Amino acid sequence: MFTSCSTGKKALQKGDYFSAITKAVDRLKSAPDNKNASNVLREGYPTTIQWVQEELVLIQNTSAPFKWESAINIMEQSNRLSDEIRRTPAARNIIRNPKDYTSELNVIYERAADERYNAGLTEFEFNTRESARMAFEHFRLADQFVPGYKDARELMETAKELATIKVILEAIPVNVSRYELSAEFFYNQVFEYLNHEFDQYSFVNFYTPFQAEKENLENPDYIVAMEFFDFSVGNLSHTEKEENLEKKVKIDSKDTTKIQYKTYKAKLKIYTDEVLSGGSLRVRIVEPATDKLLSDNIFPGTFSWVNQYAMFVGDEEALDKEQLRLTKGGVLPLPPQQDLFIEFTKPIYGQLTPYLKRFFSRF
Repeated sequence: MFTSCSTGKKALQKGDYFSAITKAVDRLKSAPDNKNASNVLREGYPTTIQWVQEELVLIQNTSAPFKWESAINIMEQSNRLSDEIRRTPAARNIIRNPKDYTSELNVIYERAADERYNAGLTEFEFNTRESARMAFEHFRLADQFVPGYKDARELMETAKELATIKVILEAIPVNVSRYELSAEFFYNQVFEYLNHEFDQYSFVNFYTPFQAEKENLENPDYIVAMEFFDFSVGNLSHTEKEENLEKKVKIDSKDTTKIQYKTYKAKLKIYTDEVLSGGSLRVRIVEPATDKLLSDNIFPGTFSWVNQYAMFVGDEEALDKEQLRLTKGGVLPLPPQQDLFIEFTKPIYGQLTPYLKRFFSRF
């Protein structure tokens, strides 16, 4: 059974011609004398080409839309078989002149491109955003089949312009000047994320107010207004906790009849400095044409900076590893407020970006 499957015999019996010949050639690469693979190729390849020819005739006589793309698919698969046979000496000895459709394909590419080009022109006549998107795809495929086909690339740009949603990301400045830099950093990250997720092949473009003004974008489809509010940065709290520690440790003794322990004692004081920061971002999505508020959401975020250190008197052996680690630390300078602002916006960013992606992915 394994031999039958690996040489393509079973696939050939099922009429899976391309798979059968591919498996047979692959087997001959590693085992040039394999009889089963040789028989599959010798018997199956002529049958495969005969089937290909019949399929091409059927496709040519049908009135199905974009029929030439089906022909391209079959011819390209046939050419891949031909290439594999020519690159495999054992297979080449069996099939000396594998069929190649390269010259025929050049004609079929032209026909497929023409089909898509005309379909794009037809979609343009409907003059809707959705039809413009379909037209863009038709022109893109036409140019893919025949690079530079007629004026398909120019029409692609026209279709994309008509189909694309234009969104202005409006970042409202924070009302505290020392945090403006951090807020701008956050807004830039959101802008970069959206431009990455909605690339040149998408139908959504995002603009800053500056870009919109520069490009004379007077009628955007949507405006996303983002504003930080109710935030506080750098609220320090200091706490102290004192513990009395005692640990008994078994010690070695010459008297094996008795178990002896030594008791270690210490007094440990743990200091905790904590800086709490937090706030919220309000995000509103407005459709200027109707002045309709489509979405109004608040995304909260918090960040806690903690530094713990300790001091002790008494026996060091009374401390566990974590307590001993704390005694190696000390007072640390508080982080800059700009950094704390950025930190509490990270969870906000984690909520906001997938939300905006979901909202605009509909378009």
